[in-house]
Amino acid sequence: MNYTNTLSHVRLCAAAAAVLVLTGCATTANNPQDPLEGYNRAVYSFNDAVDRTVLKPTATAYKKVVPGFAQTGVNNFFGNLSDAWSSINNFLQGKGEAGATDFGRVAVNSTFGIFGLLDIASEAGMQKHNEDFGQTLGKWGVPSGPYLILPLLGPSTVRDTAALPADFAGDIWTYKTPVNWRNVGTGVRIIDKRATLLDASGLMEDAALDRYEFLRDGYLQRRQSQVYDGNVPRQADDVAEPAPSETK
Repeated sequence: MNYTNTLSHVRLCAAAAAVLVLTGCATTANNPQDPLEGYNRAVYSFNDAVDRTVLKPTATAYKKVVPGFAQTGVNNFFGNLSDAWSSINNFLQGKGEAGATDFGRVAVNSTFGIFGLLDIASEAGMQKHNEDFGQTLGKWGVPSGPYLILPLLGPSTVRDTAALPADFAGDIWTYKTPVNWRNVGTGVRIIDKRATLLDASGLMEDAALDRYEFLRDGYLQRRQSQVYDGNVPRQADDVAEPAPSETK
C-alpha cells in the first residue's frame, strides 16, 4: 500500500469537505454546531466500515502479537516526533515555558531515550502537551466553525481542517527517506494509534445509543478544552452548549 498516495488522497478529501462547508452545502440539522449532519453521518458510516473491516482487526492482531515493550517503543518514538511540532505551536501561542519543555523532551528522549524509544523525559517530570496548529488558530481567536467528519481522518471542524496542511508539514516523519521506510512507518503508526484506542472504542460501542452524537459531542468538548488548556471561559461554554430547545 502506498501511504504517500493515500495521504495525498486524504488531503484532497479534506479540502473538498472544507469547500462543501464554505459554499454552504448544508443539510437541515438540530444541532447548530453540526449543520452538515447528513453529510457527516454518511462519511462517518464510511469511516466506520473501513475501521470495522480493516483497521480494528489489524490493530487487534497487532496488540495481541506484538510484545508490550515494542508497542510502547513505537508509541514513544512517534510521540517524540510530535513533541517537536507541539513545541513550535506552544511558542506560537505565547506559551514559552510549555514550548521549552516540549523542546527539552525531544532533546532528552532523542539522546538518552535512544531516538525516542524510551520516554525518559516523562520519568524526569517533563510534561507532554500535545499542541497542534488547530489549537494555535483557536488560541489566536479563529472560531472552530461547523463540525466536520473527514474521510479516513475522522472528526474535525472547519478550523482544524484548515490547519491540516500546517500539521502535515510540521510532522517530521513526512520528510523521512527513503520513501519505503516512510510508508512502512506511517502504516505502523496508524495501526499503533488505533490499537491504543481499542478499549475506548469498545466502551463507546457499549455505552452510546447514538455513537455519532457521542463522538461528535465528545470531540467538540475535548477540542474546546484543549484550546483553552482546560479553562474554558463561561461565554465560550455557553456557545458550545446549545439551548434546550435546540437539542434533540
